[in-house]
Amino acid sequence: MRKVLFLLMTSCLGLTAMAQTDSLTLQQAVVIALERNPQRKAALAEVRAARSFIREAQSGYFPQLSFSETAVRSNDPVFVFGTRLRQTRFTAADFALDRLNTPAPIGNFATRFGLQWKVFDSFATSAGVRQAAREKSAFDQRLARAEQTIVFRVIQAYYGVLFAGRQLELAEHAASTSQSVLEQSRARFEAGSTVESDYLAAQVDHASRQQELIRARNALALARAQLNLAMGAAPEHEYQTSEPSAALDLKPPALAEAEGRALKERPDLKESGEQVAAQEAGIQSAKSAFGPRVNVFAASELDNVNVFGNGGNNWTAGAELQFDIFAGGQKSARLARARANLDAAQAMKQVAADGIRLDVRRAWYDFDSARQMVEVSRGAAAQSEEALRIVSNRYQAGMTTITEMLRAEDAARAARTSYWEAVYRCGTSYAALELAMGTLNTQSRVVMP
Repeated sequence: MRKVLFLLMTSCLGLTAMAQTDSLTLQQAVVIALERNPQRKAALAEVRAARSFIREAQSGYFPQLSFSETAVRSNDPVFVFGTRLRQTRFTAADFALDRLNTPAPIGNFATRFGLQWKVFDSFATSAGVRQAAREKSAFDQRLARAEQTIVFRVIQAYYGVLFAGRQLELAEHAASTSQSVLEQSRARFEAGSTVESDYLAAQVDHASRQQELIRARNALALARAQLNLAMGAAPEHEYQTSEPSAALDLKPPALAEAEGRALKERPDLKESGEQVAAQEAGIQSAKSAFGPRVNVFAASELDNVNVFGNGGNNWTAGAELQFDIFAGGQKSARLARARANLDAAQAMKQVAADGIRLDVRRAWYDFDSARQMVEVSRGAAAQSEEALRIVSNRYQAGMTTITEMLRAEDAARAARTSYWEAVYRCGTSYAALELAMGTLNTQSRVVMP
């Protein structure tokens, strides 16, 4: 209940912020996605359907009461004889042979109430209820995993927007720089201080930077559309994203600890466990079919000449013991199928556990490499900036060629791109690690500001 209230309150705050300031934090994006994403809605529908299966199974505990109203008219001798008796209208004259053999048609309005109750079914109903409850718990875990997947996709899309924004900034800076270099080259060429090939190289470089700028703008638009779809919003909506402050301060647990938490927390592994328990209950249900069943029944009937009455009534009550001596192997086949389903569920649980271990290791090493890449790329970016400054000064003094200048600019731009890619990869890879451990939620460190 607290989780639902938190989602609703934070969603309202997120929508208000988007409407008033057109800004969107990562936490707001996650909460909005959990409210709107169709994948979560589908998982919620599955949970509701599983809940109805429990009610359906529990119905076996209760008696079944039925009602029927039948209108019949016939001259069948047996029907006429029995109907007159049930309507309490039989007289001595009805024993005449001609009236017994060729009676006049008679009508009957029969009002019936029936009661059927399985008092004992060798615990088949109890096993069915346990199986339905386990399957419902499995769908609950599937919903939890779907929510974690949605959170991860939003984080991935959000950081994708941030990286695309950085790429656009770098492309704009490169286009501006290439424009300056082009103007300088034109001036030098016109002054006769440089050859035409340098001027042509500057023109080619400027055209290339304009192409990169166009691609960067489109990439940012696509990244925003992907984030909108992950949140369940309109693809064309625009907003202002903000840099998460914790991207470089995230500390992962030890690898062994991460694996242990995953085997304990992963909802999909819990779902596999619930499926195993459900199949065990299915075996108990199949075994109960070999046992005896005790039923009680009762019926009350009103037989009238017309719908307004003028007839008689009767009632019947009894108990029944049933035991199937031979059913053609149907029950044995059902039991064998239930045991096979259990073996399959246990095997799939082991497959899930093995896959989880591999997921954790992959995510842990990916985050570790991303964190180290941040330090390496930060140093490389600083070095490339210094090298660009030196080459620029040499180019301004006429001590180097424009080719060397453009090469230094490419190296500096690539280093800055690698740095920002490593920074944002830290956030997404840590989110992937929490997703692999089964701990990713709206309160995770990677989500919270």
